[in-house]
Amino acid sequence: MKSKLFCLLLSNLIFFSLCAQTFVHEKSSSYIWPKEPEVLDRLDKWQDLKFGMLIHWGLYSQLGIVESWSICSEQEDWIPRDTAVAYDAYKRSYWATIDAFKPERFDPLAWAKSGKLAGMGYVVFTTKHHDGFNMFDTKQSDFSIAKGAFKDDPRRNVAKEVFTAFRQENYMVGAYFSKPDWHSQYYWWDRYATPTRSNNYSVSKNPWRWSKFKQFTYNQIEELLSGGYGAIDILWLDGGWVRPAAQDIDMPKIAAMARGYQPGILIVDRTVPGEFENYQTPERGIPDAQMDTPWESCIPLGNDWGYVPTDIYKTPAKVIHLLAEVAAKGGNLLLGVGPKPDGTLPGEVASKLEQIGAWLQKNGEAIFNTRITPIYNDAATWFTRSKDGKKVYAIACWEEGKPAPKKITWKGNEPLPGSKIVCLQTGKPVAWKKTAGGVELTLPASHTLPAGITAVAFAILNPVRG
Repeated sequence: MKSKLFCLLLSNLIFFSLCAQTFVHEKSSSYIWPKEPEVLDRLDKWQDLKFGMLIHWGLYSQLGIVESWSICSEQEDWIPRDTAVAYDAYKRSYWATIDAFKPERFDPLAWAKSGKLAGMGYVVFTTKHHDGFNMFDTKQSDFSIAKGAFKDDPRRNVAKEVFTAFRQENYMVGAYFSKPDWHSQYYWWDRYATPTRSNNYSVSKNPWRWSKFKQFTYNQIEELLSGGYGAIDILWLDGGWVRPAAQDIDMPKIAAMARGYQPGILIVDRTVPGEFENYQTPERGIPDAQMDTPWESCIPLGNDWGYVPTDIYKTPAKVIHLLAEVAAKGGNLLLGVGPKPDGTLPGEVASKLEQIGAWLQKNGEAIFNTRITPIYNDAATWFTRSKDGKKVYAIACWEEGKPAPKKITWKGNEPLPGSKIVCLQTGKPVAWKKTAGGVELTLPASHTLPAGITAVAFAILNPVRG
């Protein structure tokens, strides 16, 4: 009976998988610069990287549905659930997926190589999402991949394997960790119903229980950061509704512990403004205007963060355009991908990452190691500058399906007389002139651009004198 229910749920949940998700975390309302020199240095190096990979992988991948949220009984269009099954029965069947999730083709080095080919320089991996399923061998709970169907595999401590593989490819490594834990009896106590994403009991009336949850959270983060998982550059905390005055978990104590083990670690307490949000993380969108504080847009390659068989992925051109805009506005792009339940990246994902990387191999100088310019945009052209200020870059974008323009124009960031402008895609200088409308560049026939390209970057060098 149990296996029949599981199969029924699986088929229905795939059918109800969302085509688009509208829930978006905006950036937090204020920012406080870190004071520690080691943190500031790490932050500067992180800003150089510009492009990273966010990996969602867990029980939801086995089911092929939106990550975790189907066991939250909030009513949202983007939360799929088989309405023919009672909520408690559904939740039990979801927990039972631990006995089916067995990724025998798990190959994190292949993930790392795909990301490196794409030009990515850092990774954020989900060690635990809101459902409370641990992708590491925690001592605090039996609800982990190391205790389920994958328990006899030598790679069962999945997070450790991922971090090791990505370090091998010289990534900056980040640990995603959900502050809420819907499997923990210290957060969702089965004495009561679970009507929302928040803890389902009164903290003031049950201080002992909340104290146990705080200790549980502290202990798990300590497990990840105390050395057994190697050097961690970023602690990326999700679930911003767990915050002071509502559900306080004592972030000063957690941060002190984290930096005791990992000096200089970036702590990203998402959407909670203050000293423990070292960079801001607007989700599924890009700020309207340029920002001079550290930030990162986290945007999935598909519609969903995790693996969904029916997902529709963004084109490489779309991602390149997003990356150009994000860099010009002073941020990083953290692109979400979801490995399949067998532990491999979908072939379409790997192909798109390779195509993005092909563009960045030629044009990446205008993205990586850059900083903002006062004039950062004119229509479909985005501007960045080198860290030493000696070059300004213009990234001209155009609509997919249309041929590359013969002439490219922009206003602002107009070169001084005698300046040299080089097309990064071809490595050749281009003819340019000032016009009443700004700057006009001509791409001669010798500048052969790859078929299907929808953006090209130009470097404006120091003016030639003498």
